[in-house]
Amino acid sequence: QVQLVESGGGLVQPGGSLRLSCAASGSIFSINTMGWYRQAPGKQRELVADITIGGSTNYEDSVKGRFTISRDNAKNTVYLQMNSLKPEDTAVYYCNAVETLGGHYWGQGTQVTVSS
Repeated sequence: QVQLVESGGGLVQPGGSLRLSCAASGSIFSINTMGWYRQAPGKQRELVADITIGGSTNYEDSVKGRFTISRDNAKNTVYLQMNSLKPEDTAVYYCNAVETLGGHYWGQGTQVTVSS
């Protein structure tokens, strides 16, 4: 089992920045990919960005150039630096971890609200 604890959400004005963190514990040796998803009201959960244990990254098109995902394997933590935030980035952001054998784990979610 893997436990994920997120932090860093909040309210920010358009154009502002936030940094999300997600710390993993438990059977962390089994984790390959970690990432962030988001779900806005009335919409499906979507992938924002993910990163493999080797450092390969993948971003959803609308966040490319604004968001940066990084990972500290020594601390078992993944980060999402979000710059130039827009109102349409408002959502609950969920941390996700994928095991080498395919099991998925989710954090509890953290609210990000972009509003003036």
